[in-house]
Amino acid sequence: MKKFLFIVLAAVVGGLAALGGAQLFGWNEQVKYVEVAPQPATNYANFADPATTVNVNPAPTEGFSVAAEKAVPAVVHIKASKQASGGRGNGLPFGMTPDQIPDAFRDLFGNPDSEGRSPRREAPLQQGSGSGVIISPDGYIATNNHVVEGAENLEVVLDDQRTYEAEVIGTDPTTDIALIKIKGENLPTIKFANSDEVKIGEWVVAVGNPFSLTSTVTAGIVSAKGRSIDIVRRSGGELAIESFIQTDAVVNPGNSGGALVNINGDLIGINTAISSPTGVFAGYSFAVPSAIVKKVVEDLREFGVVQRGLLGARIIELNTAFADEQGIDRDNGVYISEVTPNSAAEEAGLQTGDVILGVDGVTTLRNSELLEQLGRRRPGDQVTLTYERAGKERTAVATLKNEDGTTDVVRPKAPEEEVMELGAEFVNLDEDTAEEIGVVGGVTVADINEGIISEQTKVRPGFVITKVDGRNVKDVEDFQKTIKNRRGAIRLEGVYPDDPDRTVSYAIVKQ
Repeated sequence: MKKFLFIVLAAVVGGLAALGGAQLFGWNEQVKYVEVAPQPATNYANFADPATTVNVNPAPTEGFSVAAEKAVPAVVHIKASKQASGGRGNGLPFGMTPDQIPDAFRDLFGNPDSEGRSPRREAPLQQGSGSGVIISPDGYIATNNHVVEGAENLEVVLDDQRTYEAEVIGTDPTTDIALIKIKGENLPTIKFANSDEVKIGEWVVAVGNPFSLTSTVTAGIVSAKGRSIDIVRRSGGELAIESFIQTDAVVNPGNSGGALVNINGDLIGINTAISSPTGVFAGYSFAVPSAIVKKVVEDLREFGVVQRGLLGARIIELNTAFADEQGIDRDNGVYISEVTPNSAAEEAGLQTGDVILGVDGVTTLRNSELLEQLGRRRPGDQVTLTYERAGKERTAVATLKNEDGTTDVVRPKAPEEEVMELGAEFVNLDEDTAEEIGVVGGVTVADINEGIISEQTKVRPGFVITKVDGRNVKDVEDFQKTIKNRRGAIRLEGVYPDDPDRTVSYAIVKQ
């Protein structure tokens, strides 16, 4: 009996000790309240006065339904396809290899396979999935150049599941914008907003078809403007314009060419790329501003080719280190490193060493901002440049010119002229050689003259071109159509008959 009482007493003492320990170490804080005297108020310079603070740009009380209701019907699903060349796809735009895209940035052109598989080797078609925005009731659609580039067939699916075949009206690799057309009437459209008025921190909505999940809507804010990520330049060359709207709205492969709209459902940009180490959304996405999109599609619709007003000067973005090196007493601006003879810049009196600060009253302290402003102009347009020379601010009026150094409107070249510019003679690959080297269709380089090919490559006569930027070419006519109006970097791929097992690629650049 005594032993039993001792055990009970020990249990009670142990329980009290455990309870005290729990209170001591705070394990029961959810039911423990301690009243603490308020600390004296401290004045900090960064604390706003509540009396003058206002709630700016709150989220819409009804959510983003207004934007979604307006935008979703006008955003289409684009399915692009071409004849597969064997092997497994890499999920990138036709003709693009992984080394052509910076590791941190990816375009939004996806594979339509809902399970994310690459096309099987035996698949007859290589397919890609993107988005587009209807901009006119009669079927004109704005999208990204990399969505339609190299495609042999384009299928457009509307939000209500109506399906159309589309034709390419024109493309512009320098801005990664393309214009396509379907035969429709009274189609829903999106109204263009002025992207210049978009503010950092403003709510935005992205609409597209990520992973072939049609009519997907996400929301975020504008994180930055005038952003350059050096992705368009890889296909658009030196004339590329990168001045993206950066947002944190979630977008993924398949969103390419889709809409970025404000809370009223008006278009402020075309979604183009994401910042991601994995290929899927990881924080930020990038859209071509609507001001650029509007100008490009109007040019493509009216002329078939973009009208670029060029200043004719090489530029470097100024920073503190470079400014110290050049002896310039400012830390930002666009430094002119070279002025092209007979250019708009030279005729306006600009010189090497001048620092451009603005265009027509718009501040342009970064290369992307200057190129965006100039990219909205056509040859013959006049712009007032604000610049600094030797510490003094000045102005000059420049009349922009085209690539040929005139103020004339640029017209699309005929396919034959495009081929002549390459400086080579091409003939259809004969059937016997095709069978011998194991290819179906192609173009043989019969002779090489003066021109781009001889100046930029080591192509020898007899080279059989089978692909241009990853797109199969069947004959000379197909080659002419493929090369037509292309600008920037172009990849020619093929074989030499004496070594048919080795695929050879040559890169050329057309200005």
